[in-house]
Order: sequence, then structure tokens, then C-alpha cells
Amino acid sequence: MTSLGETAKAFVPKQTFNVADLEAVSVESKVEARTGTDKEGHEFAYNVVIVGGNEYRVPASVLADIKTLLEAKPTLKTVKVIKKGQGLNTKYSVIPME
Repeated sequence: MTSLGETAKAFVPKQTFNVADLEAVSVESKVEARTGTDKEGHEFAYNVVIVGGNEYRVPASVLADIKTLLEAKPTLKTVKVIKKGQGLNTKYSVIPME
């Protein structure tokens, strides 16, 4: 049995990354729905893909861009997501990879 202090020192909080943190992501990646609570206590929903045991948030705008790419090229397998800005000024670009 370990002490509370030892357990606390070894504790690594679960962190959700952003899909833009990945070098590339397969469009076949499984998406899971999650819910969170904002600073005001309001619940919100978001989507993640799990890669290498880590969760990567997938913004709705990225899903919309991938949908558009798949309509133009149904055989698309992989995309790269680029993030610019932060907060409400965040913009994402989705680039098809071959």
C-alpha cells in the first residue's frame, strides 16, 4: 500500500490534447463523445480521437472541413490539422495528406 503523498507525487492528471498536436490523423480514427463543464458550470459536449492512449479534441470546424474534403475525395485516408490563434480567435486548416 502506498501513502497519499507517494500517490500524489506519482499522479499525472488526464489531459486532452488537440487534434492539431498530431503529425497526421486517419479519417478512419474512431471518434468518442465527451462532456465537460466550463468555468461558469455549464456542461458542453466535444469529440475526441484516441491515439496512443491520449485523447485529442476534434473541433466541430475540423469535422466540417473533413466532411467537405471527403465529399470531394471519398478515398481520402489521412489529414493534417493546423491550428492558428487561441481562444475565440482560433482557426483550423485541414490539409489532405497522401
